[in-house]
Amino acid sequence: MFLTLKFYSFCVLFWEESEVTPKSGVFLAGSCITAIAAVGSVFELSSGEPELGQLTTGIILAVSIPLVVLFFLAAVKDARANQK
Repeated sequence: MFLTLKFYSFCVLFWEESEVTPKSGVFLAGSCITAIAAVGSVFELSSGEPELGQLTTGIILAVSIPLVVLFFLAAVKDARANQK
């Protein structure tokens, strides 16, 4: 939970300090949502019996971790390209 809040506050800080376009905002929102999904999957897997099952939760975790990085890097790249 703490990591999710920390990442969320970093996303908000990034939003306020840069020239964020709607495109980079969508990438940043995608990064935040997938980070929340990753943290939730870790907690679900550590509980012993995930609501969606081990396989489905594991797939969500495996897909969401690279997506967090890709979405965030795309947001940074787009914001830097649009700086004046």
